[in-house]
Amino acid sequence: MSEAWLTMSATDLGRGIAKGDIDPVALTQAYLDAAKAHQFSHRIFTTVTAERALAEAEAASERAKLGLRRSMLDGVPISWKDLFDSAGTVTEAGSGLLKGRVPDADAEVLRNATAMGLVCIGKTHMSELAFSGLGLNPVTATPPCVNDHDAVAGGSSSGSATSVAFGLAAGSIGSDTGGSVRIPSAWNDLVGLKTTIGRVSVKGSVPLCPRFDTVGPLCRSVEDAAHLLAALEGTKTADLAGADLEGAKLMVLETAAFDDIRKEPKAGFKAALKRLKKAGAQITYAEIPEVSEALALSGVLFATEAYAVWQTEIEANPDAMFPEILNRFRSGKDTLAKDFLGAWARLTELQAVWAAKTAAFDAVVIPTSPILPPNLERLMTDSDYYVTENLLALRNTRIGNLMGLAGLTLPTGVPSTGIMFLSAPNSEERLLRLGAAAEAALS
Repeated sequence: MSEAWLTMSATDLGRGIAKGDIDPVALTQAYLDAAKAHQFSHRIFTTVTAERALAEAEAASERAKLGLRRSMLDGVPISWKDLFDSAGTVTEAGSGLLKGRVPDADAEVLRNATAMGLVCIGKTHMSELAFSGLGLNPVTATPPCVNDHDAVAGGSSSGSATSVAFGLAAGSIGSDTGGSVRIPSAWNDLVGLKTTIGRVSVKGSVPLCPRFDTVGPLCRSVEDAAHLLAALEGTKTADLAGADLEGAKLMVLETAAFDDIRKEPKAGFKAALKRLKKAGAQITYAEIPEVSEALALSGVLFATEAYAVWQTEIEANPDAMFPEILNRFRSGKDTLAKDFLGAWARLTELQAVWAAKTAAFDAVVIPTSPILPPNLERLMTDSDYYVTENLLALRNTRIGNLMGLAGLTLPTGVPSTGIMFLSAPNSEERLLRLGAAAEAALS
């Protein structure tokens, strides 16, 4: 039975524990054994926290026997991106600049999830300091895409996605500053939730751009995403019962989102949209020209803040960095304060325009990424290819970050392609209900 556990949703595993059909210790051991035996484990996990996982599983097992489970996911093994502090465990955020860094306390979200009974099975590889959408990391390790082992997995939460996609964790927690939960989720056929800026605590996580950094789950179902969000916050899970697409108003954003799109993501999106319409969704196509202006501001906004956060460490040891990542950070080095502040002032105005133009819709829908996972070797040898693919990979997801939205990506059925739903800030519960209905239609 343990083989079947590795492909079940986190929520179904939780139900099995509640019924007494699954023992958390046996479940955790099954995942630990899978991680130990897997050919790509060393490229997915920075460390497998077996001792902690088994101790937490034993406590969960005892609670289950006593009828004292703390949440639906009590006893379920979850992996964590290596930018979330974990007490006594090396946390380096994929960077040689932080080599050997061992925090003395858990990040707040890890502490919350542990209190809800989730089992921490290990920490996962990521793009260096989370500043790439590709998942390529020559400094530490590069996880492979589940659909193409010669391609990258998407970043920056690359190991988070692949730990779930390869059956080495029941779910994972990543971060999303410009698309880092949604890109690897889409490229590995998973569900990924980008939360609203400021909603989920980033305390105890290694920062990239504090004004944009968010925390969110990568998992096998929308139901899993709802339970994982509740665990991160230590709150009640959103009610997804009876979710229905009938009459749901969806805007297909035509501005920028389809520029230079490859045939597979386009085909996956069109097929998914057709199924949503058949299930009762009302589809409207619209342009929002202000999106293009916001995207043009993103280089100033992201790179300037990222360099401001990391300049001391970078300039003290630049040779420790992958040159492409170093160059991206340094592109924010010379921005004038008036330009940075002016860009933020203008973005605030553009966010208000977006809110007005999308107010009548339940969500805006676009392809999660306009490209498929790029080839790993070519990224290492062709700098122009690296730059263009990285910018394209993140182009659509960045719309959600720039506009301060909640975002959800679902698999389309075409491998490594996703359909993304963007909704108003702090609308995660409504977005998850919409996502549950869409998931049913797409399946």
